[in-house]
Amino acid sequence: MLQRRSDPAIVIRGARQNNLKNLSLEIPMNELVVVTGVSGSGKSSLVFDTLYAEGQRRYVETFSPYARQFLDRMDKPQVDAIEGIPPAIAIDQTNPVRTSRSTVGTMTELNDHLKLLFARAGQLFCRACGQAVRRDTPVSVYEQLTARAMLAGDPRLVVTFPVAVPKNFKEEEVEALLKAQGYDRIHARNANVLEVVQDRLRLSTAEKTRVIEGIEAALKIGQGKVNVHPLEADGNAGPPWRFSSDLHCAECDIHYSEPLPSLFSFNSPLGACETCRGFGRVIGIDYGLIVPDETKTLREGAIRPWQSPSFHDCQDDIEKYAKKRAVPLDIPFRDLSKKQREWVLEGEPEWVSWRKSWPGTWYGVARFFRWLETKAYKMHVRVLLSRYRAYTPCAVCNGARLKPEALLWRVGTKEDADRVLDPARRFKPQGAKFSDDVLRALPGLTVHDLVLLPAERARAFFEHLHLPAPLDEATDLLLTEIRARLRYVCEVGLGYLTLDRQSRTLSGGEVQRINLTTALGTSLVNTLFVLDEPSIGLHPRDMGRVIGVMQRTIRRSCCRPTASWTWARGRASAAERSCSSARPTS
Repeated sequence: MLQRRSDPAIVIRGARQNNLKNLSLEIPMNELVVVTGVSGSGKSSLVFDTLYAEGQRRYVETFSPYARQFLDRMDKPQVDAIEGIPPAIAIDQTNPVRTSRSTVGTMTELNDHLKLLFARAGQLFCRACGQAVRRDTPVSVYEQLTARAMLAGDPRLVVTFPVAVPKNFKEEEVEALLKAQGYDRIHARNANVLEVVQDRLRLSTAEKTRVIEGIEAALKIGQGKVNVHPLEADGNAGPPWRFSSDLHCAECDIHYSEPLPSLFSFNSPLGACETCRGFGRVIGIDYGLIVPDETKTLREGAIRPWQSPSFHDCQDDIEKYAKKRAVPLDIPFRDLSKKQREWVLEGEPEWVSWRKSWPGTWYGVARFFRWLETKAYKMHVRVLLSRYRAYTPCAVCNGARLKPEALLWRVGTKEDADRVLDPARRFKPQGAKFSDDVLRALPGLTVHDLVLLPAERARAFFEHLHLPAPLDEATDLLLTEIRARLRYVCEVGLGYLTLDRQSRTLSGGEVQRINLTTALGTSLVNTLFVLDEPSIGLHPRDMGRVIGVMQRTIRRSCCRPTASWTWARGRASAAERSCSSARPTS
C-alpha cells in the first residue's frame, strides 16, 4: 500500500515488466536512490525497462512526428501508471564505440574545447627557426626598433619595403610606377624583388609620428612586409631587421594559415593528417613479419617472403648484389650495421624506376612490396600482402593525427609546461627544422602534448595556466569549462586516462563513468539519471568520490539521479555499505 508523501516523488503503480509482480512504490526526487537485490530480483526491469523506458518515451513524444522518426523509441512498459517522472538519461556499461576516431577527449568533449582554446589563445612558432610568429603593427614595429636601435648604438636606419616584379612586367615599368607614387630610390635589387626606400632616419632625432606613418605606408605598399637596414659606420647596410603584419615569419619568409578551430581537430578534413586521415596509423609493411628471426643470415633466408619458390629469384638477387656492395651474407641480420640493414630493406637511394634502374641498382624489400601492390588485382597477391601487413604509426604525423601546421601552436608558458611534462619528452612536429635544444626552450605545450598527458596532469596544467592578458569573455568561459570537465574526470577515478586513449579500449565501467562525466558536465536540471553498477572496477576509496560528484550535482543543479547498482548475492561490500549517502529503497 503506498503512503502519501509531502515531498515530490515518482509514483509507480502496478509494474509488471518482465519478472516484476504488480509492484507499486514511490521513489523520492532530488535524492540519490540505490536499488539493490539478488541477481534476477528485477532491479534492471524496474530501473531500466520501466523507469527509464517511460521517461525516455514521454520525452520523445514531445517532438513532432517528423523528428520522432529519427530518434530511438522504446516500447511502453507494462505498468498501470507512472506519475511525476522527468526526462531520463541512461548511463550503462555497454561500449558501443568501434571506431578509432573516438577517444576519451572526444567522449568528454574536451577536444572540442581544446580546439577552440588553441584557435583563440594559441601562440605560433616558426617550424624553421622556432621563433614566435606574431602580427606586427606600426606601433609594435616602432617599439621593437627603439629597443634594437638602443642596443646597436642608435645607428642610421633605412626603412624599405619589398616589391616583386611580375613576370609580365619589366623592371623599368615597375620603377616608373613607383616614381609616379613618389618612390624614386631603390635600396637593393634581389632577383625579381626591389627593395624600395621608404625613409632614412635616426630614431633618436626623428619624431615618433613620422616613423610610425612611414612604417604604416611601407606595410601597406609592401603587402605587409617591411625591412629596416641599420647602417654601419662606413655607410654599408648591415643585416636587415624584418617585420610582417601577417602570420609570416619575416626571418625565414614562411607564411602560415589562420588558426581555425577545425585545424586542431583530427575529425576535420582541415586538421586531419593527409596521409593517415586522422587515424594516427596506416596499414603498411611490418618488417618484423618480413624478418621474423633476426638470428638468421641473409644466406640462410632472413627475408622470409623470398624463401618461397615463387620469389626465390629475389633471394638470388640479394645474394648477388650483397657481394657487389660488400654486405655480409653470413652474419646474423641483427648484427648488421644500421646502414647495411637499410640497404637490405629500403634499397639504394640511386633507384629511379624499374625501367631505368633495374638491373644495376638494388631495389630492396620495400620496393619489392610496392611492386607487388601493383599486382593486387590477383587474389594470391592480396593474400600474400595481408600476411606481411600491419598497422604502423603514420610517418608523416608520427601518430599525432594532425597536420604538422597544427602542432606549431602552443599555449601556456615554459613554467606551465615544465610543471607537468619533462622538456625532453616534448613532441617535435614532423618537418620542424629547429634543434632539440630550441624545442626544450619553447614555452607552453602543443595540443598533442596535452592529449598525451594523464587527465590529472592535464588538470594541473590548466589550473595554473597563464595566458596573455587581458582574456576575453569567450576564452575565460573556455578555460572554466575545461577545468570543470577535467575535474569531473579526476573525481570519478579516471585521472589515469589520457585524452588520446581510444574509446574502444575502455572497460565497461570506464565508459560509464566517462558518460557520467559528460552528462554532469552539461549541468542538466530536472533530469532522471539512471546508472548501471557505477562501482564496477572502482577501488573502494574512489567510490565515495563518485557519490560525492553526484551529490554535489544534486545540490547545485537540482538534478534527480537514480543509481541502479547490482551487487552479487544481494549484499554490498564494506566500502559500499560505508557510503551512507546511498540510501536503499524498496
